[in-house]
Amino acid sequence: MKFHFSCLFVLSAFSAYAQDPGDDFFAQWKVHDIRFEFHQTGFWDSLKQNYTLDVYMQADVMIDGKSYHNSGVKFKDNSSYNNASNKKPFRIDLAKYVDGQSHDDLKKIVLNNGFKDPSFLREKMMLDFLYDHGIAGPRCGFARLYINGEYRGLYTVVEDVNKTFLEDRYGNKDGNLFKGDPRGTLVYKGSSPSLYSSDYELKTNEKENDWSDLIRFVDALNRIPSAQLKDSLATYMNTDSWLDYWAAHNIFVNLDSYIGSGHNYFIYHNTDSDQFDWISWDVNEAFGNFQMGQSLTNLKNLAIGYIPTPTTQRPVMNRLWGESYWKQALADRICALLPDFSNEKLNARIDSLANLIRQDVYADTYKTYSNAQFEQNLSQDLNITVPGSPAGGMVAGIKSFINDRRTSLTGQLKAFGCISTDQEAISGTGVQKLYPSLLRSGCLYITGIDIDKDIRIEIFNATGAAIHAVLVQKTTDLISLSIDPQVPPGYYLVNCISGNGSKSFSFVKE
Repeated sequence: MKFHFSCLFVLSAFSAYAQDPGDDFFAQWKVHDIRFEFHQTGFWDSLKQNYTLDVYMQADVMIDGKSYHNSGVKFKDNSSYNNASNKKPFRIDLAKYVDGQSHDDLKKIVLNNGFKDPSFLREKMMLDFLYDHGIAGPRCGFARLYINGEYRGLYTVVEDVNKTFLEDRYGNKDGNLFKGDPRGTLVYKGSSPSLYSSDYELKTNEKENDWSDLIRFVDALNRIPSAQLKDSLATYMNTDSWLDYWAAHNIFVNLDSYIGSGHNYFIYHNTDSDQFDWISWDVNEAFGNFQMGQSLTNLKNLAIGYIPTPTTQRPVMNRLWGESYWKQALADRICALLPDFSNEKLNARIDSLANLIRQDVYADTYKTYSNAQFEQNLSQDLNITVPGSPAGGMVAGIKSFINDRRTSLTGQLKAFGCISTDQEAISGTGVQKLYPSLLRSGCLYITGIDIDKDIRIEIFNATGAAIHAVLVQKTTDLISLSIDPQVPPGYYLVNCISGNGSKSFSFVKE
């Protein structure tokens, strides 16, 4: 049977049933609508004063038409707040003044203002990549923000890392959650908690205020003899979690993180494993936008073993990179992720996201950059001047960065035995490809798969939930899948599995 003219019916319209907090909110392929209504006179000045005091201010919040009265709202961050624009980042706590109040079981969310990102896509692209690959970090979407009826611009809306997040990701929430900020280097300073309180924030179990687990970890990290590091470090830290973090942030050259500035991360003392797990945070300067005095060319060619100087101030990186076992482990992890960090895999998502937000970007009169710069930065590097703001300079294009960074990493990885960065694939009679990668309706086609093998096809949505599975009896080198027009817009992963291998594809449904 040939499928050239009639599709195999595989994916029909379905309803997504949210099982965990935020599943419905973050799975939707849409720009959300968030509205603040402040009833205080001079509320903007009060918000600025409260920023200095780090306290919330009462406001009525509406999310996608649902009202949450007496919620807490405040400004957040440092550099993104202090930019010259009146487009400020926010933190929302729906349960601050009304116990238990939540939206899709989320009590807290963050609104980031696109600081230093003409494309508006940096944070979304990296966080989606982390989520798609099971690397710990918050989920991300987009929202239009209105304040007292006025459109204040397009924001990225980001999941808060809190007890709800911990329970969802790890199945427990009782351990200590530390944020490395502003200088969470993990250098051992002594046994007193007071020596660490200015470098880290304890985000859970604040009343107990017990820092002993962090101090034990930092002490061990800096003290374990090199010969014992491979076997002993896992007593304190989930080394797989760290390698995932290290590899991903190196690939994306996200230096406003532990691997660069030494902050913008969480470590969680997982009470099930009794190890610290790494969690990414605040990745809005990914794609080489936090430059640490380096040229854009140098950033695109950043060494996989890059450690900022002095290297002793990053003991996790410095100690592990000094051992051949960990060097190879990092290279292997980057090699495993690199097949999905390509223009072939990501350009369709970039284009689809740009289409999703374009109208709201254009309408945003508070943004730092022009509409032309938004369009150009999707694909090309820009040299931008922003008077009175640190948001200028060389800014990598999203597509151009992916191309150049992938080329650099492919060359670097050859020394570690990673010659081919293609995924293990089912043998085939030609080029293995799924098309179109951007679909409105109709059929998807997969070519080049071995014609003598039955293929199991599994389809997953953007949250990682399995949507459909079917066994295809192959009699041709072309598989066609019918996609119902009523299937919700979004990003989907297609896994083709045979007895002699597997191949993954992705597509975006508009």
